[in-house]
Amino acid sequence: MKRIVSVSIGSASRDKKVETVILGERYTIERIGTDGSIAKAIEKIKELDGKVDAFGMGGIDLYLSGGSPNKFILRAAIPIIKAAKHSPIVDGTGVKKTLEGQAIKYLRDNNIIDFRGKKVLVTCAIDRFSMAEALVECGCEIIIGDLMFALGIPVPIGKLSTLRILAKILMPVISRLPFSMLYPTGESQKVNDPHKFKSYYLKADIIAGDFHYNKKYMPADMSGKIIITNTVTGSDIDFLKERRVKMLVTTTPEFDGRSFGTNVIEALLVSVSGKKPHELSEKDYFDLMKKLDIRPRVEYL
Repeated sequence: MKRIVSVSIGSASRDKKVETVILGERYTIERIGTDGSIAKAIEKIKELDGKVDAFGMGGIDLYLSGGSPNKFILRAAIPIIKAAKHSPIVDGTGVKKTLEGQAIKYLRDNNIIDFRGKKVLVTCAIDRFSMAEALVECGCEIIIGDLMFALGIPVPIGKLSTLRILAKILMPVISRLPFSMLYPTGESQKVNDPHKFKSYYLKADIIAGDFHYNKKYMPADMSGKIIITNTVTGSDIDFLKERRVKMLVTTTPEFDGRSFGTNVIEALLVSVSGKKPHELSEKDYFDLMKKLDIRPRVEYL
């Protein structure tokens, strides 16, 4: 049996383990949270290194680009990556660049969502640029919330070209900051302030992006709204139902009631491919997703 483990610096309350069969082979897929502790994540990876087929690095990215050809390495993530000496480890970047844009087009082409003229709040596009580009291509008007949701600066961005410029200027500095300043980790993932930035949620037809950013400032009444995100648990779905969300879409598929993060899906694809992560091209990712019939999960709430 093959084993995929996501070691996440997120809350351990979101942990999950499932068994499934993929292309005739049995897999266990597991998420282990460390409640915001990078040191515990490193310790867990060292403990399991060589005993798993692939690691996902959850709750933190190694690279950010913001659509720029240049990659900016998040320094906080480097020790986590280096902890794996034998088992391959990935952060989901390869899947975000391929799967998420493809998922938006799948929703359009299968008449699940008519994106034309819709207003979309993309809570953080710097690490989900493929999704943001696809939304624009499908006719959406986007509000980019990177400054608001990652840095607390109440300034929306209206164009991807502006985000590219800001990323080029700011990322050399941002990439050196402690990750907890940029993204909810550990217990802070449970916090919800329904008032801050409320007007941007209410203006939007669709809220798209990482679930923890989407949840961070979500108002109490989200009647008729569509959420496009990635990782959700059963309690997350209850949270969305309480707020009367109309539709939930996860770009990653469901396993036993849980959609795992892009890092888990990328680790799975690496295992199935038999290649090392750096050997996989975008075409390889597309071919593997087609082979495994990976498609978005759509749930009417």
